[in-house]
Amino acid sequence: MEVWQKFICFIFILLCCSAVTEAAEYMKYKDPKVPIKARVEDLLRRMTLEEKIGQMSQIERLNATSNVLKNYFIGSVLSGGGSVPSPLATAETWVKAINKMQKAAVSTRLGVPIIYGIDAVHGHNNVYKATIFPHNVGLGATRDPNLVKRIGQATALEARATGIPYVFAPCVAVCRDPRWGRCYESYSEDTTIVKQMTEIIPGLQGDVPKDARKGVPYVAGGRNVAACAKHYVGDGGTHNGINENNTIIDFRGLLKIHMPPYYDAIVKGVSTIMVSYSSWNGVKMHANRFLVTHFLKNKLRFRGFVISDWQGIDRITSPPGSNYTYSIQASINAGVDMIMIPYNYPEFANDLTSLVKNKDIPISRINDAVRRILRVKFTMGLFEKPYADPSLAGQIGAQEHRKLAREAVRKSLVLLKNGKLSFKPVLPLPKKSSKILVAGTHADDLGYQCGGWTISWQGQSGNNITAGTTILNAIKSTVDPTTKIVFSKRPRAVDVKSGKYDYAIVVVGEPPYAETAGDNTNLTIPAPGPSIIRNVCKNVKCVVILISGRPLVVQPYIAMIDAFVAAWLPGTEGQGVADVLYGDYGFTGKLARTWFKSVDQLPMNIGDKNYDPLFPFGFGLTTKPRK
Repeated sequence: MEVWQKFICFIFILLCCSAVTEAAEYMKYKDPKVPIKARVEDLLRRMTLEEKIGQMSQIERLNATSNVLKNYFIGSVLSGGGSVPSPLATAETWVKAINKMQKAAVSTRLGVPIIYGIDAVHGHNNVYKATIFPHNVGLGATRDPNLVKRIGQATALEARATGIPYVFAPCVAVCRDPRWGRCYESYSEDTTIVKQMTEIIPGLQGDVPKDARKGVPYVAGGRNVAACAKHYVGDGGTHNGINENNTIIDFRGLLKIHMPPYYDAIVKGVSTIMVSYSSWNGVKMHANRFLVTHFLKNKLRFRGFVISDWQGIDRITSPPGSNYTYSIQASINAGVDMIMIPYNYPEFANDLTSLVKNKDIPISRINDAVRRILRVKFTMGLFEKPYADPSLAGQIGAQEHRKLAREAVRKSLVLLKNGKLSFKPVLPLPKKSSKILVAGTHADDLGYQCGGWTISWQGQSGNNITAGTTILNAIKSTVDPTTKIVFSKRPRAVDVKSGKYDYAIVVVGEPPYAETAGDNTNLTIPAPGPSIIRNVCKNVKCVVILISGRPLVVQPYIAMIDAFVAAWLPGTEGQGVADVLYGDYGFTGKLARTWFKSVDQLPMNIGDKNYDPLFPFGFGLTTKPRK
């Protein structure tokens, strides 16, 4: 063969090799022009069992080292309540930590990004200086779905500012018994109100396009986050309001009371649904194949992924974790797709691998789970933009969001009494007075004002936990400069009597709590609240503001109180309370929960036979703004 012929052959072979290489390098799942369904299937067929199990694993931030993320092909990371990169972490600190994890994930063989999740249940509540909105119990009293949607939009922006694209919200529980420690996470005892408030989902995720298929997850873009409707299903109906307990109700009742918010969430494109710790008629929800697979996935045609709660599968057995292999098998065969492990990931991976190889869990079930997880990730655009957008850092605690939270506080307040005589209202209060008393444990405590799920899981007392305005400081900035304000956390009766006050504002209530720690069988105002009310209200005209996650027993004190306001857990923007007290805005809130006389009446909800409340569902006095 001539030299020139050899050269041509060499060039031809080189071109062929190049073409083959280019073809081999083209991966359909990495092409954003390809439909999501085809991208999911292309990626799924390339994955090993080990990589699929990794996608089904959600681990706590503390474990998420680069080596763990790479070696276990982890699909998701979360921050538990209070789990932060550092105390008082800035948006930049969060972004740096999460981007580092993401870099490890995308450096794996197939480059599948993680989805980072966090509880953002009343704003981006784990993050220092974020806007803390009223808890859901207060938002239900607003009867304003558009307000809740705008709160969703603000929360999404603040979450994205820290590099977080996934939030475990909203809670769409229908709380039927205020003894439940999570009742403040519920919008109402009334299913209709909870359904209306699912409007927070398009706030978080963006509005679903009109031509979208029902049940398919939707996230509009980089200024939105994936949402999570929780806790499926019946968590608000447990016996005697005991957290994680048994909801005893027939299927018809379950469909009528607890299921409807999920219909709305699915229609609005919710990306994920979290399973409840609780049981339905004795069957743990984490192991309930009928409700998770047959009803939620098949009947309601939900196409996002189903996630467990924190160590939720461990609690299938009693004691929790006593048969972890069985818990994995029962939960995944029931239809749970992603497991919030959050620590025991090596055992989870080993046990699940064995269960699949022994055919105790079919590979079709694994593929269904991973298909759903990938569908959400592709929908979110994580493959194209896995890293945080640094331009959003200024969204944390933005003035626009604080203004919105202040509006939410105003609209959430419920005026339950206004004057001992109906024709002599106490509110709105005059801004100009000689001397006034502000009293109570909750008047100057931002942590108490915000409640649980604020900076830490259980919440805490104090004014340095985050940025905000206490009710005392709001009053100070609202009244006339000539008005003398005396603050006393626990005033003595004799001092009140001799103080020559024009009026007093008493702010008392519950300390912060979350989940089981909040279960309460007596629901009395915690000490020293009752003695403060008596010491003040027996000696001077008084307005009592109750800071609580639910109605409490107030009947023994209501006669001595001149005006009574349910302020729920208003969050960081205490100025909203003063706005309404002093007549810049009127009271408009209506009870979204029945206010009982005594705990012996519980559970008691609107529509019950022997309905005899202190203040009925829907009650709320109104005032007009002072001109």
